[in-house]
Amino acid sequence: MAVRMKERFLNEITPALMQKFNYSTVMQVPKIEKVVINMGVGDAVSNSKVLDAAVADMQLIAGQKPVITRAKKSIAGFKLRENMPIGVKVTLRGERMYYFLDKLFNVTLPRVRDFRGVSNKAFDGRGNYTLGLKEQLIFPEIEYDKVDKVRGMDIVIVTTAKTDEESRELLTQLGMPFVK
Repeated sequence: MAVRMKERFLNEITPALMQKFNYSTVMQVPKIEKVVINMGVGDAVSNSKVLDAAVADMQLIAGQKPVITRAKKSIAGFKLRENMPIGVKVTLRGERMYYFLDKLFNVTLPRVRDFRGVSNKAFDGRGNYTLGLKEQLIFPEIEYDKVDKVRGMDIVIVTTAKTDEESRELLTQLGMPFVK
């Protein structure tokens, strides 16, 4: 599955992007560098067992063991101390990244209720795209009965594109379902 996406990128998408943006060499064509999936677990402050469930869910979704993120500063209002575990994240590269993107575009996003496409405006100005999901239940690996709490996550797709237009075209060619 992921191999097909990578081959399609090399054989179909690269020439199309070279023609559209008038690149002189293949090295100028934007590529996807990495995909970072982040899940903030604010409940971990009062209950450390919640973090274990989040790690298990993230591992199923990404196919890779996540890293526990820790608080940088103490915030008394949130009962948060420096270095307390408050989330999990995973960085995907290579084959796992292409496999995850293929699964995200073709299986997961169409499972979202009332899905009309993802926003065109979530680019950061440097060619990176951020997507927020409200629940982890839309992933086929997560079993509904075993979920203790619905958690959202952020998915950041980091590209080598210089502009948002180049990045949008790259993601569209890969199959990202943007709003029409």
